[in-house]
Amino acid sequence: MILLASVLLALLMGFAVQRGGTCMVAALEEVVNKGRWARFRALLETSLWVLGGFVLLRAFDLLPMVPTGLSLHWHAALGGALLGIGAFINGGCAFGVVARVGSGQWAWLATPPGFLAGFALAGRNVGMTSAMPTMIPGWLEQVPIGLVPMIIAALVARLGWLAWNRHNGGVHATIWSPHHATIVLGVAFLLLFVCVGAWAYTDILAELATGRFMTLGLRGLLLPAMFAGALLGGWSAGLWEHRWPTPLALLKCFGGGALMGLGATLVPGGNDSLILFGMPLLWPNAWLAFACMCVVVMLTLWLAKLGRGRQR
Repeated sequence: MILLASVLLALLMGFAVQRGGTCMVAALEEVVNKGRWARFRALLETSLWVLGGFVLLRAFDLLPMVPTGLSLHWHAALGGALLGIGAFINGGCAFGVVARVGSGQWAWLATPPGFLAGFALAGRNVGMTSAMPTMIPGWLEQVPIGLVPMIIAALVARLGWLAWNRHNGGVHATIWSPHHATIVLGVAFLLLFVCVGAWAYTDILAELATGRFMTLGLRGLLLPAMFAGALLGGWSAGLWEHRWPTPLALLKCFGGGALMGLGATLVPGGNDSLILFGMPLLWPNAWLAFACMCVVVMLTLWLAKLGRGRQR
């Protein structure tokens, strides 16, 4: 039963990522080029809802033990910068890769092997979330029980607001708003966390790269299930482009993935792990890495925009 539920939840995560076009690079590109913050706010909202979910799970005594994380260190800043450079070269973050593959943009299939190469180059002594000591953080144990009805009320109100906007805004049925997609992503992640514990697909790649694949168990099935969900999302929405890769595109995706893999070993964790796990658990190094990643991506996007303007 847990196996079936876990696979379905991983499928739902991939489906939501593809339907919402979830991607940090795309979100920041929208900020730089259009001055719109909707996608970026939606990604941050994901962390907020996951945080609320952790509080609810703790209140009902359903929260599994969680990795303790690491103290603040400069490696996180360097790792976040490498994540940003790699994501820019790759043309998408860890979530963006799932969305692009789900749309039939096959060059991005080279990014996960790039991740593996980056993790392998960094060596075996890397501390991803699944290898960290586990406990329930003290601050989470002390959260007042009175927050529970407030969190539930806020979630219901937010879902009602999004549903009302969708009904009155005439949004095309096959496209999800970034906020719809990231709420579904966050809820599916929380339920999956209850089923199998700490899980993010870049962490699974790290374990494969460092020879810990024998410890994956059920979690090893979730990676292909997530990509299958993205493919289902693209196919059902009629968004398949069947864009066959060029050698240059494959090289960019592999190289960008390798840089992201190197960065993820330093943080530790890829941007999916930061947004869904490290930031909601208030790990300082996760917030530092995320901030550095955003600054680097925005800077490279701004320089690229400036360069295009000078060529005209």
